[in-house]
Amino acid sequence: MNLLRWTLSFLRPYRARVAAITALSIVEVALGALAPWPLKTIIDSVLGDEPLPALLAAAADRVLGPNPVALLVTIAVGGLLLQLALEAVLMWHTQLQVQTGQRIVYDLRARLLDHLLSLGLRHHITTRTADSVYRLEADAYCVNDLAMGGVFPLAVSALKLTVMFAILVQLDLSLALLSLSVVPFLYASLRYYSTKMIDRAEKVKQAESSLVDRMFEILSSVRVVKSFARERHEIGRFTAVGEETMQARLRLTWQESLFGIALSIITLVGTALILTVGGMHVLDGTLTVGSLLVVLAYLTAVYTPLSSIAHTAGSLQQAVASARRVREILALTPETADAGGGRDAAAITGDVRFEDVSFAYDADRRILDGISFVARPGEMVALVGLTGAGKSTLVNLIPRFFTPSGGRVLIDGVDVADYSLRSLREQIALVPQDAVLFGTTIGDNIRYGRLTATDAEVAEAARAAHVDAFIARLPRGYDTPLAEAGGTLSGGERQRLSIARALLKNARVLVLDEPTSSLDAISEATVFSALRRLRAGRTTIVIAHRLSTIRDADRILVLHEGRLVAQGTHDELLAGNDLYRRMCARLSIGHSLDEPESVDEVMHAL
Repeated sequence: MNLLRWTLSFLRPYRARVAAITALSIVEVALGALAPWPLKTIIDSVLGDEPLPALLAAAADRVLGPNPVALLVTIAVGGLLLQLALEAVLMWHTQLQVQTGQRIVYDLRARLLDHLLSLGLRHHITTRTADSVYRLEADAYCVNDLAMGGVFPLAVSALKLTVMFAILVQLDLSLALLSLSVVPFLYASLRYYSTKMIDRAEKVKQAESSLVDRMFEILSSVRVVKSFARERHEIGRFTAVGEETMQARLRLTWQESLFGIALSIITLVGTALILTVGGMHVLDGTLTVGSLLVVLAYLTAVYTPLSSIAHTAGSLQQAVASARRVREILALTPETADAGGGRDAAAITGDVRFEDVSFAYDADRRILDGISFVARPGEMVALVGLTGAGKSTLVNLIPRFFTPSGGRVLIDGVDVADYSLRSLREQIALVPQDAVLFGTTIGDNIRYGRLTATDAEVAEAARAAHVDAFIARLPRGYDTPLAEAGGTLSGGERQRLSIARALLKNARVLVLDEPTSSLDAISEATVFSALRRLRAGRTTIVIAHRLSTIRDADRILVLHEGRLVAQGTHDELLAGNDLYRRMCARLSIGHSLDEPESVDEVMHAL
């Protein structure tokens, strides 16, 4: 019942369309109830000896006179027009139902995507992207399948059953009661098979999601796959998952087939019983041949949609499984919700302060422990440390990608949790180490930093990031479309576009994850010159892995195993901190801080 209410809630914005579909359904049932009667009249009254209904007989005498051929043609044409009207209503009904179903699907997708975007970064880190995409693409059809493929057909079938049963009672009470004899068997079959099918449908959904995940992983890593010549290996992995998915689908299809056979047997037996008993009534003269044809037509009109629903019960069970998966996502509480709306961060100066901040993903894995420091407007603060020291986690606390386990992160003396999330992030510009670009134009990728920026402002940001010369060489300039993730650009070009986007944002706080790692020495010097000008009055926090970046910082924070072990200028730390000296020694001979050689080996090499 909860699932039914949830499904019907998506129909509320489309009350007018639902009312129109309901009205068309009623007209469809009415025309369907009338459809067999012209044939009955022809067989019983025109070709047989039964008298015409009084109203029809009077009209025929006035218009046609005693001409049986004209009467036959008139009734046949009338029956044809009735069938054409029924077909027109069915076509209109189907079109409106499909349109409404598609609108509901896109509404659910928009709601689901909005909810996914509202979830915290932790959810997206721990959940495979392909699974979320599958829920958006395939599972979002659940409402359409449940409402338009289940609720409406069942309601129409129930209405047909009621109307036609009432007419059958007038024609022959025993046949009417006999027509209901199949209902308990239909219900028992549905109860028996539905439980099995929903379990198998959920397994199919899980298997298909895993298959999409495998395809997504292979295609997103195609450069690595090709560089190691592992195409056959990946095809093998894909085939293994595909085989599991196929077997799950075949098991579900087998269950659907058994259910369909059971329903077909039940309805065929019911029809055979009606035909046998009705034929006996015709033989003893209590029922005409035309009336028996009406009874059989009504049975077909009722049994056909019921059988159709039964044959698509597997799809309905898959829709139920999809609905459960969608509701699981919608039930997750957004981790980025603002308490009471939050304060507007538009007027902040960017004074960032960490007060005894700790963070842990779980009780057994503490990433940061007791971090305290200040980064003031106009300063560039560099974070250095070995892999796993907590540098990226630390900067992710500033825009509230994560929430501290202990302590506070303040901007202008206000806890970041008290700011409106949107306004807070509008004042923070992030440049990741791996530039993220979208499949649109170069100009739109830069303008992503500030959607209202003019073309002149976009061009100025490009000049500041030392990317304007590269853009000028392109035939379409800023209107040049990019391949997926900027795959046709070099790493340095992608990074400079990412920097231009951050500069255009004109935020009070700049967070840079080694922004010059993909740049040559000349481009690096140009970009840092721009950053020096732009950081005036702004707070800049940079994760650094290169000596050039470290030396340019006003203050350096040395992190080790989640703790802040030292801070100061480059010269101060070089003179007074052994860990920092050793890290600089490694960098000075071209090694990364992430390489496995021991620090003692590096010192010996020096």
